[in-house]
Amino acid sequence: MKRIIHKHPLAIRWFHWINVPILFVMIWSGLLIYWAWDPYQIQLGDTVLIQFFPDSFYQALKLRRRLAEGMSWHFVFMWLFAINGMLYVLYTLISGEWRLLVPNRQSFREAGQVLLHDLGIRKTAPLQAKYNGAQRIAYTAIILMGLGSLLTGLAIYKPTQFAGLTSLLGGYEGARLWHFILTIGYVLFFVIHVAQVIRAGWNTFRSMITGFEVEKRMPERTSSNTAE
Repeated sequence: MKRIIHKHPLAIRWFHWINVPILFVMIWSGLLIYWAWDPYQIQLGDTVLIQFFPDSFYQALKLRRRLAEGMSWHFVFMWLFAINGMLYVLYTLISGEWRLLVPNRQSFREAGQVLLHDLGIRKTAPLQAKYNGAQRIAYTAIILMGLGSLLTGLAIYKPTQFAGLTSLLGGYEGARLWHFILTIGYVLFFVIHVAQVIRAGWNTFRSMITGFEVEKRMPERTSSNTAE
C-alpha cells in the first residue's frame, strides 16, 4: 500500500529552486572578483596547508583577468539573491512555516542523534516531524548566512556609504574576510546537502519537485477465527 504525504508547499519549492542558479552565479562571479586579490590561506607556522586558490585553479576554470565581468554579474545577482531571500523569510513568517524550521530545545540533542545515525553508530534514526533537529539547525543557519552575506557584501560594495556597517564588521578587510568565509560555508553546505539527498533517496528529491512523498506501508494483517 502507498500513501501520498504532502511535504513542501509550492512557494517553498519555488524559492528553493530559484536560489540554486542565483547562488551558483554569485559564487562563480565572486571567484572572478577574488582573482584580483586572493590573500587568504590556511597555514601552520611557515607551512601553507591550503591556498585559496593556486594559479592552476584560475587557469583551469578560465577565471583570470575577468574582474569587470565578475563585478557586473555579482552586483546584478546580488539584488536577486536579496529579494528571493527576503520573500522566502516573509513567506515563512506569514504562513507559519517558520515554526517547522527554527530550532527548538530538542533540536541540538536530535542533531547529535542524527549524526550518530549517519555515521552508522546509532542503528535507528530519531523520530522527526517535517524536519529533524539537524535540518532545523542547518536551514536556519543558511538563512542567517544569507543575511551575513548581504551585510558584508554591502560593506564591501559601498564602504563609504555604509561606513558604520563596514566599521562594525572590522573594516573593509574584515568584511571581505567574513564574506569569503560565508562563501566557503555555502560550498560546504551544498556538498553535504547533496550527499544527504542522495543518501535519503529519490523520494526526498521528488518531494522538492512535486511537493509530496510516497510512503509505502505494509498491509495490515487480519486474523479470522473459525469455529470447529
